Amino acid sequence: MTKGGLMKLKSAIIASVITSVGSITFADTLTIGLSSEPTAIDPHYHNLSPNLSFGQHIFDPLIKQNENQGLMPGLATSWQPVDENTWELKLREGVTFHDGSLFNADDVIASFERAPDVLNSPSSFATYTKGKEVIRIDDYTVQIKTEAPYPLVPNDISQVLIISDEYADATTSDFNDGSAAIGTGPFRFEEFIPGDRIEIAANADYWDGAPAWDAVTFRPISSGPSRVAALLAGDVDLINGVPTSDIEVLSEEEGISLWQGSSNRVIYLHLDQFRDSSPHISGIDGSEIPNPLLDQRVRLAISKAINRPAIVDRVMEGVAIPAGQLLPEGFFGVSGSLEVEEYDPEGAKALLAEARYPDGFSITIHGPNDRYINDAKIVEAIAQMLTRVGIQTQVETMPRSVYFKRASSGGADGLPEFSLMLVGWGAGSGEASSPLKSLIHTYDPEQGFGSSNRGRHSNAEIDGIIETALATVNDDARAALLIEATERAIGDLAIIPLHFQVNTWATREGLQYAPRTDEFTLATGVTAAE
Repeated sequence: MTKGGLMKLKSAIIASVITSVGSITFADTLTIGLSSEPTAIDPHYHNLSPNLSFGQHIFDPLIKQNENQGLMPGLATSWQPVDENTWELKLREGVTFHDGSLFNADDVIASFERAPDVLNSPSSFATYTKGKEVIRIDDYTVQIKTEAPYPLVPNDISQVLIISDEYADATTSDFNDGSAAIGTGPFRFEEFIPGDRIEIAANADYWDGAPAWDAVTFRPISSGPSRVAALLAGDVDLINGVPTSDIEVLSEEEGISLWQGSSNRVIYLHLDQFRDSSPHISGIDGSEIPNPLLDQRVRLAISKAINRPAIVDRVMEGVAIPAGQLLPEGFFGVSGSLEVEEYDPEGAKALLAEARYPDGFSITIHGPNDRYINDAKIVEAIAQMLTRVGIQTQVETMPRSVYFKRASSGGADGLPEFSLMLVGWGAGSGEASSPLKSLIHTYDPEQGFGSSNRGRHSNAEIDGIIETALATVNDDARAALLIEATERAIGDLAIIPLHFQVNTWATREGLQYAPRTDEFTLATGVTAAE
């Protein structure tokens, strides 16, 4: 296996299974080593993949998503539009919460009312709930009213996990200590010790059948080498986020199986596009200067200064796909015209000079060091590339538990703190509307737009296209609008896309894992090898 060879892996599932020697009998317990642990047990606290992934063990959505993000019945058995502004959902009868109480429409209403307004949420679920009114028809029927035709209601509500209405006023701390962590999901909450472990136990009465594992322990192991070592030592049965540098070695390791698949997650840069003076930017001599990121030419210079193929080849060990837009090929609303920005350092220098920064300026790039594959290394590589074209770039990375709060609201007046930041986004809806609505649209918490627009990019014309697309029922027409909005956003340098992640899981001999485009690591996806 060559480093470059993995670049060609674009199929949904690529499996590499090592020949077993003898047979192994597994107990009905499972231990999973996570590269990034949830920031809370509260299913509405943080719209972040580790939280969404873990939450589905304890809680259920109304509509589930399969490995390729196709929609399936969950707590709702059916959903259909009854008019252009109304969807009706039939709820599953006879489902009980872990405390024995019956699930019904009241729990749906409580969940949708709570989800967008959790105190201190670093990234709220308003993007999925705003503009939707949930109406109780009877115990097992609800209707969702929208202000305009909105074809993505099923996709959006698949992102909201359902809690009991008894805990509608519970705090995040109440969920973290287990007192409110009462769901309808396949597992029951047992214990959460941040930084050490999360323990769950099988819900024998689960409506979709008892899970295969009696007990599951999630262990956060942010260090890639430490995760691999734990797997090789037999301390864990499955790890996610296999370090790119270890894939080739593990592929030849007896008793280990690799499971790999492309995701819809784009790794990208947000840039401060709303302050006249940005907090982490200065002149080369340290003097205060106007925010250069407000100039599209400077943003384009930064994009041209980044050698994406080099990052994929050298930093990602070939296990990534260079990105020129918001979603990879094959997803709904992807443009066929956008290309990956060509590496052009001389062009970058010329643009800086044209923008009246011939000698560059000084900037700090911020990023997490335990959230995305090789995130800190990516930040360091970008800093070196920008410095080469005259933008003197310093690096500051930090644990995601600190990073996302500061990136979202850690600055003055609760504004995003950073000037240039590395982030990632996985499209929960499986189409371009997800990043367009959350990352590109003007920040508008009242309407649920721009909830993760940390750069505060704002373009009224692009906003209008996005809003029209979201209200367009015809798929062909909506796809055309999403493509137009994407092309305008990339042309405007609303964000700077870098690459799409390709994810790798590793299991001990005798187990298999079904890779998911949403990158979730689910105990229910771990089964005995066939």
